[in-house]
Order: sequence, then structure tokens, then C-alpha cells
Amino acid sequence: MEFGGRYVVAAPRLSVWEALNDTTVLKACIPGCKRIEWVGSADLVLEIAVNLGVMQPVFTGDLLLSNVVPAESYTLTGRGRGGLLGMAEASADIVLADAGPETRLVFIASGGASGQIMKLGRKLVGNSAQRVIDGFFERFGDAMGVKVTPLPPEMENGPSDR
Repeated sequence: MEFGGRYVVAAPRLSVWEALNDTTVLKACIPGCKRIEWVGSADLVLEIAVNLGVMQPVFTGDLLLSNVVPAESYTLTGRGRGGLLGMAEASADIVLADAGPETRLVFIASGGASGQIMKLGRKLVGNSAQRVIDGFFERFGDAMGVKVTPLPPEMENGPSDR
């Protein structure tokens, strides 16, 4: 499954980068997040209750940042364990670029699941994932105290500088 989005964050790129790496901000933005903490320079652990419609499993997971270019981009790879429900895995590329005084954020992810989660169907899991991502960035803006605007596909290269 692939999903993602393009957003304009009404804040400078360095501020967006810092917020993306702040566990207090992240916990406020991730629905169902019970715990998220750094356990190494590029490793996080988390516990999250995921709403999959008919089921709400609690996953424990590990996140790894790689290909880090400070204040510009990184790859986030995660693996969640849902006990008897199976595993979920995802990888996302996050790229930040200046858009005048604002920041263009591009998030492209792919992921999958095994076990009982896949019995719910790819569409249900995929739709839930996209809702989680869109909701994350809406809450991310709220946590930063700035506006986050999703870009329509036709604005793939981002807004022009104002």
C-alpha cells in the first residue's frame, strides 16, 4: 500500500524540522499514542492504539531514522507489533523545502500488514492509514500553532514564493 501527501506548513523549515523530531509534539499528533521516546540518536520506540474501524489493536513499535539530511529530509522506517493481530510495517520519506517564508513538506510512504490485520482488507487498512496521516499533519500544525495546508495533486511542485 502506498499513501502520503504534500503540505505547506506556515513556519520556517528549521522550526518544522525541530517539531518533527520533538517527542512531545509527535505524541500530541499521533492518534492513540501512549508513549514515544528516543532510545538512540536515530531510534524511537512507541506504543500506539490504532483505530482500524472494527478493531483497535495496541501496537508497540520501533522507528528508525536513516538517510538524515538535517532540516531537509530523512527516511522513517517503522515496525509495529500487534500481538495476535500480526505485524505492520511502513517506510516513509519526508522532504522539507522552503516555500517563501513557509515550508513545503512532502510525505511519501508505503506499508503493509500481516495476520488478522490483512483479513480486514487492504482498502480498510489503507484508508485508515491515509486518514491517520492527514490527521497527523492537521494536529502537527495545531501543536506548532501554525496552519498546515494540504496541497492538491496539481500543485505537486508546491506554491510559488509569495
